[in-house]
Amino acid sequence: MTSTNWPAAEAIETARLILEPLRVDHAAQMAPALDDERLHEFIGGQPATLEQLQERYGRQVVGRSADGTQGWCNWVVRHRGTGAVVGTVQATLHTERGRTAAEIAWVVAVPHQGQGYASEAAAGMAGWLARHGAEVLVAHVHPEHHASIGVARALGLSPTDVIVDGEIRWTT
Repeated sequence: MTSTNWPAAEAIETARLILEPLRVDHAAQMAPALDDERLHEFIGGQPATLEQLQERYGRQVVGRSADGTQGWCNWVVRHRGTGAVVGTVQATLHTERGRTAAEIAWVVAVPHQGQGYASEAAAGMAGWLARHGAEVLVAHVHPEHHASIGVARALGLSPTDVIVDGEIRWTT
């Protein structure tokens, strides 16, 4: 995989979830699902408005940075049985020390937390990324965010001594 040939997100199915490639129209469902201050406890900021999500998603669906040095893969996570939106997962692909690295993140809406959805969705994404050339996974996790630490561990990531914006860099 080269910086001019980043993969485009594709649908991913897991046992309980469907990861749909992000579309701008997902903002209408995601805005109310993510409108909870508790989701910002460790990352700061405020819940995005519908308009802010539409603008963000519009930038993200392009699939790469303007200079091509990063590839962007974003998914909306949906429960297979009910169709309810559960959260999102994302990967920013780039070249790091001659290898393709994927900086990954996950968000699960508060009503759906504690059910293993973050681990399941992140694992589905990680498998897809590996099949599409990602050799290294990286996540940045707040040292007190125990649920996300559990997700990182479930993915086989290990903490490093690197701290970025108060978050520990975890990697494979």
